[in-house]
Amino acid sequence: MFNFRGKKDTSSTATTATTTGRHTKSLSVDITSKIEEVVVAAPQPPESTDIQIIEKLQCDKEKLQAELEQLRERYAKLLLGEDMSGGGKGVSSALALSNAITNLAASVFGEQWKLEPMPPERRARWRKEIDLLLAVTDQIVEFVPAQQKNKDGGIMEVMVTKQRRDILMNIPALKKLDAMLIDCLDKFKDQHEFQYVSRDAPDSEKGSKRKDEKWWLPTIKVPPNGLSEDCRKFLQYQKDCVNQVLKAAMAINAQVLCEMEIPENYIETLPKNGRSSLGDSIYRNITVEFFDPDQFLSAMELTSDHKIVDLKDRIEASIVIWKRKMNQKDGKSAWGSAVSIEKRELFEERAETILLILKQRFPGIPQSSLDISKIQYNRDVGQAVLESYSRILESLAFTVLSRIEDVLYADYITQNPNQAGCKRGSIKIPAGEEVGDSIPKTPSESMTLSDFMGWGFDQSEAQNDYMSPEEVIKETEVKALQKVKDVITNKKSSYLEALGGLRSPTARH
Repeated sequence: MFNFRGKKDTSSTATTATTTGRHTKSLSVDITSKIEEVVVAAPQPPESTDIQIIEKLQCDKEKLQAELEQLRERYAKLLLGEDMSGGGKGVSSALALSNAITNLAASVFGEQWKLEPMPPERRARWRKEIDLLLAVTDQIVEFVPAQQKNKDGGIMEVMVTKQRRDILMNIPALKKLDAMLIDCLDKFKDQHEFQYVSRDAPDSEKGSKRKDEKWWLPTIKVPPNGLSEDCRKFLQYQKDCVNQVLKAAMAINAQVLCEMEIPENYIETLPKNGRSSLGDSIYRNITVEFFDPDQFLSAMELTSDHKIVDLKDRIEASIVIWKRKMNQKDGKSAWGSAVSIEKRELFEERAETILLILKQRFPGIPQSSLDISKIQYNRDVGQAVLESYSRILESLAFTVLSRIEDVLYADYITQNPNQAGCKRGSIKIPAGEEVGDSIPKTPSESMTLSDFMGWGFDQSEAQNDYMSPEEVIKETEVKALQKVKDVITNKKSSYLEALGGLRSPTARH
């Protein structure tokens, strides 16, 4: 055994030595590769791209935290009704939300002085923040009947929640109007025929400047020979498109304001009769036997926004007074009068016609006392959102329309220097320079406003109670020109009809 073991050990030793000698080179290679793996696995200093990624992530994190903190502060103000003391003296939720939308639009579109695309940062901010403020409308619902199928096959009628009809109809429409206005500004990205010159630039660099131009707006400079025909047609076409958006936004805003209740605070400030509200001169012009609204307005002094708003306030107050008197049952009341109901209906019809014409001729005038009072004392959050959103879109559309008219005016003055001293409103651009049938229209360009916005296809149920803005525009124009009586629609009654009693012969909506 001893010899065997020794022999075995010797053999094993020899074998090991042989094996070792045979694989010495391969072993050294394995060790070298393992060392390299260890070196590779060891922490290496970060490359420049890694540092940039880390810095970007850190910057995005800080930006997200800042936006979250700003969002918290904004919603805290909404919940507190803008009363940061927490004493419960804040405004209503409806007014707080309306003010938030108005302030957001003022900060984003307040300096839209040029026809140019919105910067990406401002556009992203507008889209994100307006969507957050409009998100509250997703929770405004109403109960509607629906059918539910039971397990046994029977059908049972139940009440389910659905977004309120006025919101379901108008919010998508307003969003599309919003997108149309921003898209209109984007189309001026590649234009180079006209440019804007700072008001501080030398007079030699400035273009045509009209006398009534606001001092803070930059001056528009066009080529010496004026704009090209294609550019002029493009501007006129964009003007027509924006004008349609303006009319639609005005129609929605007027509809929402009409559905708001008249506050008691406003009614308490009214005089006892319409004559005291209008004044003797205006009252005589409205109550004449043969009434012509155009002749009436031509006799009025409408030289400033203040005078236009004052006339509008007087007429709206007289309409409310006449309507309340027609619905007053107690003849001994302070609202009572000896004037017949038929005459008051006629006077109210004439006053309504004047209001419609004023809104169409002067779309950019400030709000009347009645509208301000309605917005201030309104408690319906849905109506507050619709009114504020449509109002800011109306303001933006009017701004863009004015900027387009500024360029067309500068082009006209360049070609007609003898008209440089005239005001823009007194100049009529020849019809040949307007967009007509000669402009080739693509299928998307030839669509009407209703076709583009999808009215009449996806929301047929909502249209049973609400008309599209385009239909409202057409109806108001017909009433203003023809003064149709006893117009009956499927829409809700106006705020004048909400006072109760007899129906107005010329309801606006």
